[in-house]
Amino acid sequence: MKKEEKTNVMRVFDSKKINYKSHNYLSTGAVSGTEVAQALEENPDMVFKTLVTVSKSGNHYVFLAPVEKELDLKKAAAVAGEKKIEMLKAKDLLPLTGYVHGGCSPVGMKKFFPTVIDESAARFDTIMFSGGKIGYQVEVSLEELKKVIRFELKDITKG
Repeated sequence: MKKEEKTNVMRVFDSKKINYKSHNYLSTGAVSGTEVAQALEENPDMVFKTLVTVSKSGNHYVFLAPVEKELDLKKAAAVAGEKKIEMLKAKDLLPLTGYVHGGCSPVGMKKFFPTVIDESAARFDTIMFSGGKIGYQVEVSLEELKKVIRFELKDITKG
């Protein structure tokens, strides 16, 4: 049995003694967050996508939203205290965060950015998000996640 590959996120969690589960969906061909939730047979409301944004003033913010929901850029800007926020261009993601599109995680970025998780996360014992590499998800409680990154819970999605 081949030892499972560790991603940067998993190494960060291990080093901080964080209690988490890792999930590998590489063999499923899932691409979108909704497909990932289906492939892992998880409730899509507890599977989160990591969205990196940039404000008019040039500041960067990270938002985690359920995979089937859309980030409300107006709400996101208000939470961040900015006039306007837009999604970071895909080509800027790797140099800024160290992660590729589809494998971006709020844990282990090159630099820490203010992070907001949709308040719906509080309804679950654990949430899932990218393990920092396409094909990997990590599942962790918000309590455990707090030991690694600072974040706020706010209403940031449409609808």
